[in-house]
Amino acid sequence: MSASTERLLTSLRAQDRPVTLASLAATTSLHPNTVREHLDTLVRAGLAGRTREQPHGRGRPAWAYEATTAVSEASEYAALAVVLSSTIARTSPQPSVDAERAGEDWGRTLARDRGAAPTTPELARDRALELLDDLGFEPRQDPSVPSTVRLTRCPLLEAARSNPLIVCNVHLGMLRGVLGEHGADPAGSALMPFAEPGACLLVVPPVEEP
Repeated sequence: MSASTERLLTSLRAQDRPVTLASLAATTSLHPNTVREHLDTLVRAGLAGRTREQPHGRGRPAWAYEATTAVSEASEYAALAVVLSSTIARTSPQPSVDAERAGEDWGRTLARDRGAAPTTPELARDRALELLDDLGFEPRQDPSVPSTVRLTRCPLLEAARSNPLIVCNVHLGMLRGVLGEHGADPAGSALMPFAEPGACLLVVPPVEEP
């Protein structure tokens, strides 16, 4: 972590409530793009957390950031995920199927908690990608082929490396559950773990014709 990132972390820890990127830029006199880079570093390191502010008017609400001491908690969560995925792999006659079903239930619950309602397939995809972003997957959509999405971060990377058949199928099931809760057909969705250096590939319907 650079000295500038450490200074931003010190400033973040001095706040008594979550603050936006714009507020931090004003407080530190740093350019917003510089603040964004430092915040991304802190979030990846588990030293900062981010949540969406309550919506006000049109457009997506801004991220609010706060310092966190959740590094050990995140490690414990990842370790628990490894243990649970190992148990499913050992005890289930159809581990990948059971993992996907569990993920689908999870996705539907997450979508319902956000007030999901039937919509167009394209908007259903947008809502699913917003949820993945909020969960920390940092999806990057291919502008020329919107159904192709790169997941550039995984909140359970170590668990996924240990048991990709389980963890990645949970994530795929979660996507399908979110799409289904928005009234979209999840057929054609697919997840290719570690397909590229630094990214997993996700296919999110509707799939465009070449």
